[in-house]
Amino acid sequence: MCPNPASTGRHWDGSPHAARPHRPLRVAAASPSRLLRTGQSGRCRQCGNRVDWYQRSDQRPIALHPTELRIAHVPPPCRWHLSSGIAYPHGDGSPWCRIPHTVLCPHRTATGRLGPHVVAVRRQLAVRSRRLIDTGAFTSAPPADTGPPPGAVVHMLLGRYLAQNLVEDIRCVAQTRHRHRCPQPVLAPGGPSGTWSLLPTGPRRGQLALPDALMAVYDLSHLPYQEQLRWRTQRCPAHAAAPGAADLALADWQVFDPLLHAEHIHTRLPHSLASRHGEA
Repeated sequence: MCPNPASTGRHWDGSPHAARPHRPLRVAAASPSRLLRTGQSGRCRQCGNRVDWYQRSDQRPIALHPTELRIAHVPPPCRWHLSSGIAYPHGDGSPWCRIPHTVLCPHRTATGRLGPHVVAVRRQLAVRSRRLIDTGAFTSAPPADTGPPPGAVVHMLLGRYLAQNLVEDIRCVAQTRHRHRCPQPVLAPGGPSGTWSLLPTGPRRGQLALPDALMAVYDLSHLPYQEQLRWRTQRCPAHAAAPGAADLALADWQVFDPLLHAEHIHTRLPHSLASRHGEA
């Protein structure tokens, strides 16, 4: 008897496969957060334990413990809750809340009264961190270099922000069709770009600053609002035109503070531009 192999499009009994078309996931236009859950998870660089990254209402990132704790066990200043992907520093009326990882990180010194339950969670994370180190699965972050890290101060949307990389190395955070992070830079080749200028440092949050102190700033204030918004959301031109595309990482911007980020204050323009202006 000759075998009768089934078609590749059918099961062994001849019934057809129920092939479901793939539906691309898109972020709603009214969503306050575009970050996918796959882009939220990470590991603490100091202890190796898992953290979940979220944006606050002011768009600053915060690392939260991945599991909820009973609100009765968490001190009021440490209570956070999530709403539409945004983290808020208070409870939401439920018996559960989230807690910042900085409160639980065994690499940090505990401050204030945390309570026995929070101390127990810190102890569990310390044991897990030691196990990761002993098995070679984690190596704590090396101490910071003595030199200033590569970063740039960018002026946009009536404010100044500190980038984690050089201007030309700022990378798009959007997700591609292959579900990877976009490799394109935010700086569009041949498109509108900012200008390096020496601008006053300026006071911040009531701090006093010298009025004649100048610093190198990558100024985007002359660009249209949509172009400045594209930089703030850290997207390449292609993904800026696709509002439904989700993000696989948080934007790397920090609100610039002259005191906290003093190592990023440069009193001269970048070398390539300084040479054009005849500066030493």
